[in-house]
Amino acid sequence: MRMKEDAMRNGQTKPGYNLQIGTGNQFITDFALFPNPTDTLTLIPFLQSFSSRYDRLAHTVVADSGYGSEENYRFMSENGMEAYVKYNYFHMEQRPRFKPDPFKAENFYYNEEQDFCICPMGQKMQRIGTRHVKTASGYVSENARYRAIRCEGCPLRCRCFKAKGNRTIELNHRLRKYKQKAKELLCSEEGLKHRGQRCIEPEAVFGQMKNNMNYKRFRHFGKDKVFMDFAFFAIAFNIKKMCAKMTKEGMDWLIRPFYELTVVLFRC
Repeated sequence: MRMKEDAMRNGQTKPGYNLQIGTGNQFITDFALFPNPTDTLTLIPFLQSFSSRYDRLAHTVVADSGYGSEENYRFMSENGMEAYVKYNYFHMEQRPRFKPDPFKAENFYYNEEQDFCICPMGQKMQRIGTRHVKTASGYVSENARYRAIRCEGCPLRCRCFKAKGNRTIELNHRLRKYKQKAKELLCSEEGLKHRGQRCIEPEAVFGQMKNNMNYKRFRHFGKDKVFMDFAFFAIAFNIKKMCAKMTKEGMDWLIRPFYELTVVLFRC
């Protein structure tokens, strides 16, 4: 897979693992190694490993847009988790000058009761069928298909689409609902708190690990040995941090729980 450090700047691929960690109060609460270069396919197995380690699922999950897929949102929803997980273009939507593109299918008006859409010109688009899309993990999503009745002669056609015939769009209604719920959580008072915490939770751990401790490469080969390699580092890291807190805050610090069941995800 492609690494973040690319000295030659040629996109060279190297053997490696996608390291995922969960943190709470800047302690490493869980970690896992994956061969997947993208983060989307790692969230569910990571949360399952957290459950097997602590015998319960995390009640709050905070992660960036790399984890915002329909499959992941559905898993967290069905397991009663609060998903403060961003989706693609969330940051763009928060900009003061952001204006939604009225010609994008996801911005069309949708009538849920009668199941039809309205295009920017005001034309009704009828439901013509459903298309099922299978992801790399085997998850099947359902996309509803809608088609305009007559696009010929429309004054907005040049801005709307360039294909021949009448415009056909696909909408994933389930994903739209998950995104709307995620947006409400992320923009709430608690969501703003978690978004701010997300910037300092795992980033501090990786900053200490890579820059202060110079731990940038695994010392072994093979997944089992690499797992052991990082496990020893995580234990030492947590002990070092615990000793620093005890020195700074006294022995009373031990009375408080050193982690909460809040998983903050980050990839290395």
